[in-house]
Amino acid sequence: MPAPNLFLVYVTDVERATSFYADLFEIEPVVRAPRYVPFEIAPGVLFALWSGHTDGLSARTPRSFEVGLMVSRSAAAVDDVFATWVAKGVTVVEEPHDEVFGRTFVVADPDGNLIRVSPTD
Repeated sequence: MPAPNLFLVYVTDVERATSFYADLFEIEPVVRAPRYVPFEIAPGVLFALWSGHTDGLSARTPRSFEVGLMVSRSAAAVDDVFATWVAKGVTVVEEPHDEVFGRTFVVADPDGNLIRVSPTD
């Protein structure tokens, strides 16, 4: 059975979101289309921004997913990412803290989509 290889994040302003994610993850998009911008995050795997159907999207909309970035298992690695991202001006939703799976924190993109940093499993 094939594995998922496209992950879409709905955004209201694709140019703003492209700048945000390119800066945050220090990656460049594969292509820039008017409402769709994909980033290749692994061979054949895309993380994409989509603003084609966002009529009801707002930062106040509850989110039922998170974009995740897993870093080395050390708490210091998670804290280093937090310090780097705070210096970039991200919106912090949860400060770094310890959970059952390790050190973690959560930030939000300009549309309120959640991004969690945690240790690798």
